[in-house]
Amino acid sequence: MIVPATAQHAAAVADHYDELDAIYRRLWGEHVHHGLWTTGRESPSEAVEALVDTVGDRLRLAPGEACVDIGCGYGATARRLAATRGVRVTGMTLSGEQAAHAADHPVAGVEIRVRDWLDNGLPDASADAAWAIESSEHMVDKPAFFAEAHRVLRPGGRFVVCAWLAETDARGWRVRHLLEPICREGRLPSMGTREEYAAMAEAAGFRVVGFEDVSARVARTWSICIRRLARSIVTDRDTRRLALVGRNRVFALSLPRLLVAYRTGAMRYGIFTLEKAAA
Repeated sequence: MIVPATAQHAAAVADHYDELDAIYRRLWGEHVHHGLWTTGRESPSEAVEALVDTVGDRLRLAPGEACVDIGCGYGATARRLAATRGVRVTGMTLSGEQAAHAADHPVAGVEIRVRDWLDNGLPDASADAAWAIESSEHMVDKPAFFAEAHRVLRPGGRFVVCAWLAETDARGWRVRHLLEPICREGRLPSMGTREEYAAMAEAAGFRVVGFEDVSARVARTWSICIRRLARSIVTDRDTRRLALVGRNRVFALSLPRLLVAYRTGAMRYGIFTLEKAAA
């Protein structure tokens, strides 16, 4: 497990997304996650929706099911799956700014709450399916993250986790100059490997029924973001202030690090499909 030199916590994660709210939406839109390319000809908006649709497929969602979006961001994933799969979604985010934006774009069957997943307040066995797209990285207690998902899901329920993963046995400069700074600058309390995630999921009671490494299909997200950020810094005063002066300005440094981390293999992107045993 890669752990940053400076400890990160839920309040720091909330502050990160609250302060950089405008930058995130300006650079990438309402989906705060990677795009997934298949042909390479997809637009960024098509690519981010492709990742959402992949999650829906892995979950085998059916109309009327109750779902949980753990770390829901602006609620875009919840809204898309509610519209395309006919499910009901409760989304949770630490960011008040994200929740406010979601409230301005209401969709029937979608409820967004400002709440820490590790203290989510949901009843036992109350959801048919759950997903976490790039939010597990922000969890201080990752075993508890999996344990809560297992508790909230009904027997036979599915859980899909899309995660930033550290290269197995990463060491040396890859840790010092790529992975540790990415954790620190991105407000990640830790970054696990594929093997560590699988072990934590199994310890919580899940069965790992699928895993796919899609690093090569998501990495171009960061080259696009770098170009857009550079252009926005030149043309937009607010972006320039937040990126170069704001409390979370160090995140701008992580964009090239992320691109290099993917290209060197120091960082991976994995999609886990987990299942809770049927009664």
